[in-house]
Amino acid sequence: MQDRSLNPCGDKPNCVSTQDDREKHSLAPFSLTNESSIDGIEQAALSLGRAKTAVKESDYLRIEYTSRIFRFVDDLELRIQDGKLIVRSESRTGHSDFGVNRERADKLRKALLEANQINP
Repeated sequence: MQDRSLNPCGDKPNCVSTQDDREKHSLAPFSLTNESSIDGIEQAALSLGRAKTAVKESDYLRIEYTSRIFRFVDDLELRIQDGKLIVRSESRTGHSDFGVNRERADKLRKALLEANQINP
């Protein structure tokens, strides 16, 4: 799977991103702290549960989340760039995600705040 962290979402309502300015897809920016690290960001993302790291680079992560019942896989892509964390969460299959990716991004923001990886 190729890195799509910098791409806006498609037309399906199963994706959210800091790189997309359409209301149904957009996420507010994630501003990194001076203490931020790829390892700290990874730990916060994995703490959300049912997750595994698929790709880890010095400035990029792709975390795979598997749904409990149907075992659907969603991809959370995270990229450190210019003091910000670019966030993109998208379902691999289906049309709608019933808000799961936005909820995941909100939980990630809370976990990153608690871990002092992003600024309030």
